[in-house]
Amino acid sequence: MKTTRNLIGAMALSLLAGSVLAAVSPEEAAKLGSSLTPLGAEKAGNADGSIPEWTGGLPVNAGAEDARGFLADPFADEQPLFVITASNAEQYKDKLSAGQLAMLKRYPETYRLPIYKSHRTVALPQKIYEAAKISALNTSLVEGGNGLANFAKSRNYAFPIPQNGLEVVWNHITRYRGGNLKRTIVQATPQANGNFTLVHFEDEVAFPSGMPDLDPEKAENALLFFKQRVTAPARLAGNVLLVHDSLDQVKEPRMAWVYNAGQRRVRRAPQVAYDGPGTAADGLRTSDNFDMYNGAPNRYDWKLIGKRELYIPYNNYRLDSPKNKYSDILKAGHINQDLTRYELHRVWEVEATLKEGERNIYAKRRFYVDEDSWIIAMSEHYDGRGQLWRVGEAQLVHNYVQQTPVYALEALYDIIGGRYLAIGMRNEEKKPFVYGAEASAADFTPTALRNAGVR
Repeated sequence: MKTTRNLIGAMALSLLAGSVLAAVSPEEAAKLGSSLTPLGAEKAGNADGSIPEWTGGLPVNAGAEDARGFLADPFADEQPLFVITASNAEQYKDKLSAGQLAMLKRYPETYRLPIYKSHRTVALPQKIYEAAKISALNTSLVEGGNGLANFAKSRNYAFPIPQNGLEVVWNHITRYRGGNLKRTIVQATPQANGNFTLVHFEDEVAFPSGMPDLDPEKAENALLFFKQRVTAPARLAGNVLLVHDSLDQVKEPRMAWVYNAGQRRVRRAPQVAYDGPGTAADGLRTSDNFDMYNGAPNRYDWKLIGKRELYIPYNNYRLDSPKNKYSDILKAGHINQDLTRYELHRVWEVEATLKEGERNIYAKRRFYVDEDSWIIAMSEHYDGRGQLWRVGEAQLVHNYVQQTPVYALEALYDIIGGRYLAIGMRNEEKKPFVYGAEASAADFTPTALRNAGVR
């Protein structure tokens, strides 16, 4: 009898595991493009109309693009509906995150949220919508959730109809980024008084589908290839980081190398993962804080809290404008909130709790993921005492010409220490983004780092 009970229990656990790991049914996938958007968001607006229906997003001719690649603001004539401050935050707290409330409390005189009319602007190429449907029907999590199976056919949006919190996070990691990309951006870590020094980066990201000479066996498990060169200040110029990220990170963990220009040496960099220090970040971010969250998720237990309506950074064309200098954006305590724009949108709320026996400086994390783009719009990071430590904001912009969601910048605020990091700014750069860049597998090897780092 005991053996029978054990057998039944084992079968039940097996079925449960299968339901967690399996792709969705054809009937569920058929909702994509009908009741759901092609990427899996609710197509309908909310009950009072403050979140509109998704009707296809912005067209590619929604505005002009200048010679440097900066886009005109389709909503330049709009004014805020209202502004949330520390004095009236209580009135809106049901649509604010714990991180936003903490920022309002930490900076009651200067931190504010200008709330604008909501626009659902996300619109991607048709081939990406088709890829998302292939993902829905085929992609599954590997055992333990630390990788993807049957994803190589689609390569975009692993789980457009997610069943758990980890699948939501994988959608952020596998989202469409416009293909191969080269970009010139800056990072700053302002002091408490607002003084800052800019760190200039040249980033390159390439995907297997855009690397014709990539070995097919290597491509099968590759997620992306990333190279980052520091060009200023002089003391850091010439240092280069190389990262190979995989789909199944149990089978093949992240590989990273750094070239140190002073030593003229290439070294393996296992610290470029998890809570290893971020490049030139003055201790204000970890490796996995980059892009709001990246890398292997195996050190956390992931819980899907559900969906909610929140005021999140959205359509921040003004903040991204070349009319702004970096000194206009970077202020003491936080970025210049007068340049920001927040809208009411639905988000997936996901909570990550550090597993017993694992280590990370963040014991708990919470992510708010935009339902239309699958980008993490806001984040909260808690220390080992359970105290809220860092608050992240991605100032979302939709590049309607390239049909891909991007950031004007992402900021990570240390609300205990009173400092912050801002990365991704490009306002003063000559040609910040080059989409569709040619990429060779040979450019993303440790051997190539020395050439990339020549000053």
